[in-house]
Amino acid sequence: MQTTLWLVFGFVYVGMVLGRIPGLALDRTGVALLGAIALLAEGQVGMADLGRAVDLPTLALLFGLMVVSAQFRLGGFYSRLAGRLAAAPLSPPLLLGLLVAAAGVLSAVLANDIVCLAMTPVLLDGTARRGLDPEPFLLALACAANIGSAATLIGNPQNMLIGQVLHLSFAGYLADGLPPTAAGLLVVWGVVVWLYRGRWQGGWTPTAVHAPEFNAWQTGKGLVVLAALVAAFLFAPWPRELLALAAAGLLLLSRRMSSRRMLGLVDWQLLLLFAGLFVVNHALQAAGQMDRLLEGLMRAGLDPRQPVPLFGLTVLLSNLVSNVPAVMLLLPWAGQAGAGPLLALASTLAGNLFLVGSIANLIVVDQAAVLGLQIGWRRHARVGLPVTILSLALAGAWLWLRGSAI
Repeated sequence: MQTTLWLVFGFVYVGMVLGRIPGLALDRTGVALLGAIALLAEGQVGMADLGRAVDLPTLALLFGLMVVSAQFRLGGFYSRLAGRLAAAPLSPPLLLGLLVAAAGVLSAVLANDIVCLAMTPVLLDGTARRGLDPEPFLLALACAANIGSAATLIGNPQNMLIGQVLHLSFAGYLADGLPPTAAGLLVVWGVVVWLYRGRWQGGWTPTAVHAPEFNAWQTGKGLVVLAALVAAFLFAPWPRELLALAAAGLLLLSRRMSSRRMLGLVDWQLLLLFAGLFVVNHALQAAGQMDRLLEGLMRAGLDPRQPVPLFGLTVLLSNLVSNVPAVMLLLPWAGQAGAGPLLALASTLAGNLFLVGSIANLIVVDQAAVLGLQIGWRRHARVGLPVTILSLALAGAWLWLRGSAI
């Protein structure tokens, strides 16, 4: 039984590392789902255990916020913003600063992946029309979206999971996450300006981009609901998942924007990935294997319950298996005071190191490739490496000063 469990666990996390299983048409979501099915079929997890294995409040929070983000996307908000930014009569460094600030703020309250998905094509087209090289602006968009999402417990999926499982205060985490996030955004701006100094011009041909038409009413409705939702997160005692579902329900009550279109923009793949990983990790923990793994690490002189080892393991695993699976693995060892902000900041900021470290990075690169701009992993690493090292150093120093963890 234990052998089967470890084989399934290995299969799933090899799939997380590679992004697929060689020879099979399975992506990360398919791998996680297949692992969960195998454990159910083999009897390692019973159907009655699914309610305990899958964290439904986290999935509900994710779903609700995806619907809120869909409102902005269908209302043309992201496209209008990216177009206005690209056309702003500013010098390239100032334009870059405005973009970094906008991407950071948006990603703190809306899904960073969606921000990148909606803004990349319009930003590429707009900068090309001005005779600018789109590459530095797109790399800055990806890095700023990742870093900005670390500011709150709703900026990205791993932060939502950490906040739900560890019952973190929204306002309390904001005090931990906002200063290093703001510093990290300054790092993005500084690194890109330094690397591309004197090389802002480019010869890219503008490409026609089909973006949703801007609708002021739908965007305004989304802004009102989002503002009320964030205020409720900060000051109301109600569970975050219920607040997010209520916001989604309000937005789905529309006479003009069909629920089919809105629900079509929900990332069902991500929700299934979460569910599959919840089942696999629950089986490992229920069988006592996580305790044995902890004992082995401690015998090797590495205690992941301590701040510095936890910080290091989070950065390492986030770049090996991606930040969501890494956080799921490490959460059972993150019960001590200050571990939540440490885990959230380290896993998110580490995503800028390599191209595959964050879905937002891949979205920007893939969208750019469709429009004819190739950005390889070396070009990304040239920006991502210094941004990651500096932002992680600043976050570690802040947590140490706060006495929260390191």
